[in-house]
Amino acid sequence: MTNNHLIAPSILAADFANLQRDIEMINNSEADWIHVDIMDGHFVPNISFGLPVVKAVKQHAKKPLDVHLMISDPDSYLQAFKDAGADHMTVHYETCTHLHRTIHAIKDLGCKAGVALNPHTPVALLDDIIEDVDIVLIMSVNPGFGGQQFINNTYKKIRELSNMADGRNPNLYIEIDGGVSLQNAAMLIEAGANVLVAGNFVFSAKDQLGTIKALKEI
Repeated sequence: MTNNHLIAPSILAADFANLQRDIEMINNSEADWIHVDIMDGHFVPNISFGLPVVKAVKQHAKKPLDVHLMISDPDSYLQAFKDAGADHMTVHYETCTHLHRTIHAIKDLGCKAGVALNPHTPVALLDDIIEDVDIVLIMSVNPGFGGQQFINNTYKKIRELSNMADGRNPNLYIEIDGGVSLQNAAMLIEAGANVLVAGNFVFSAKDQLGTIKALKEI
């Protein structure tokens, strides 16, 4: 198994009173992206942070901001999140009436474009869009809260997505978000994932840099 996979620590689990410190920790780590969860209290039951925080994070980040829009009307905010510093924008399949148009609007802004699937949303629904997206984010927990239990059906979905992308989008980032740890990371990569989002697992660790390094070296 090669360790070409990427690690994207989720700052949803960071210490918000010391966000600059935690961003600098990620800068100094072997992580590849900084995962930024945007929650609106409407599409998901929680509210996280919005544009001013993304802008503040961008001022200190030395790694791409991987912005995950868990919001009901992402189209209205794409330009604003690009201006705030998003390098990637991932929207939820469940919120986009015109997904093809939304994906291409993100690309037109110069960002990598992703689509996220909730645990109950079948991978097969992406068959007509798979060649257009840069990232597919498979939620391995229900979106809205950190620290949830990993849903085992995720492995099956990764394999299905990997098979779908094979030959049609060989450079696709298959990103997993929720309950990622050293216990399941190797199995996720073996199934076909190549980007692991880790929040609580990284930020609750005594040795955060060492934890990221361990995830990267699998």
